[in-house]
Amino acid sequence: MEVKLNVKLMAHTPEPEKLVAAAAKLCYSQAGASEIMEDLTNANVERFLSRLMDMGHASPIEHVSFTFAIEGVSRTLTHQLVRHRIANYSQKSQRYVSEMDFDYIIPDIIKRSATTETIYIRAMEDAQLSYNALFGVLKIDGLNEKEAYENARYVLPNACETKIVVTMNVRTLLHFFNQRCCSRAQTEIREMANEMLRLCKEIAPMLFKNGGAPCVSGGCPEGTMSCKGGE
Repeated sequence: MEVKLNVKLMAHTPEPEKLVAAAAKLCYSQAGASEIMEDLTNANVERFLSRLMDMGHASPIEHVSFTFAIEGVSRTLTHQLVRHRIANYSQKSQRYVSEMDFDYIIPDIIKRSATTETIYIRAMEDAQLSYNALFGVLKIDGLNEKEAYENARYVLPNACETKIVVTMNVRTLLHFFNQRCCSRAQTEIREMANEMLRLCKEIAPMLFKNGGAPCVSGGCPEGTMSCKGGE
């Protein structure tokens, strides 16, 4: 069965913008970080962070992290996601969790045509039949449930739906958004990145004011491959 993207912000560092401002100010102050944080007003935080983010002074923003629960995404997406290495990931395991009735993602471009969608869904159904049959035979051959799952999974498609928990600090998130909010990113991961950015901006608008594709805060580095063809 086809499923849809679902992104939820599970947790984040408390008072993220105030914390970053205090950490950054500590570098230039005799006072301790806790004292600095107590003395910061909302107006001071906003003014200081605006200058900090425009300067690109990135190390203080690593003190703040965001954790997301992501569902309704494909294994294709998570193969791309985990290339962003300065992060923590916990993903549903196909070695321990049954895929006897797996959900899957259908790319929008596949759904444009009834012909391609029919071919695609048939492939999902064939993969399901093969997985179920392999699991059954492997159990008869004496493998335990976990062993049968982990070997039958080889026939599962990249479209297979998965769930993952992701934690990134702000510096990593900004790099992730820079890469994956761009129109050059694949549609599925771009939609996920845009939703994550939206949630981050609700919590810390100053930290993420320059978040997004490179063209949000500067020029596009893609040249003739840009969405505007290098204009």
